[in-house]
Amino acid sequence: MPILFNVYCDESCHLPFDHQSAMALGAVWCPQSEAARLSKTVMELKVAHGARGELKWNKVSPAHATFYKAVIDWFFAERAVHFRGLVVEHKERLDYSRFNQNDAHLFYYKMQFSLLNKILSPDSRYAIYLDVKDTQSRKRVAKLREVLCNNAYDFTGSLVERAQNIHSHESALMQLCDFFTGALGYLHRGLNTSATKRELIDLLELRAGRSLMQSSPLREDKFNVFVFTPQAV
Repeated sequence: MPILFNVYCDESCHLPFDHQSAMALGAVWCPQSEAARLSKTVMELKVAHGARGELKWNKVSPAHATFYKAVIDWFFAERAVHFRGLVVEHKERLDYSRFNQNDAHLFYYKMQFSLLNKILSPDSRYAIYLDVKDTQSRKRVAKLREVLCNNAYDFTGSLVERAQNIHSHESALMQLCDFFTGALGYLHRGLNTSATKRELIDLLELRAGRSLMQSSPLREDKFNVFVFTPQAV
């Protein structure tokens, strides 16, 4: 029986013309049988450190620095959960009319495909959850599922059993994805507005054993990063 994995996806600075120099997409995945236990552990860490609300990168503050560090240490010690991030640098170079039928959303879902297709294995099955973007999300997610299955020559659609949108407050693992994806986006935009955020990025790089500014080897499946640089026009 193939193992069923849950995959939780989020993004940072994905909107076109938002004057941000880089966008980041991320996916956290784990066996579905482990999802409830892992989510419970994240919630227990919140309680232990007195952290309220969602675990989100844009809510990082010095007051709960020990909580965020505990989450990072837990993630790298926990064998059942993984992260892959994709960074698009130099967003100002993107020419949607030339390469994406003048559709920024098409480019976004192409990047989602690039993020996910390196995670999926034909020997396993997947349920993919994406953060709600807009009113057209449902149709685009259905198309993404179709393309991922077709790419694996799975024309029955059994590889991706489910692909749907959820809100981040519904899932602690979606929030974990937001936290890591936001960290990548912050780093690649060259920001230095928070000493706490810089400390957390330093800890991520220490635990990962490499700089997060460059792509990691594809075989790295704990904290994998792919950096995409568009051609200059």
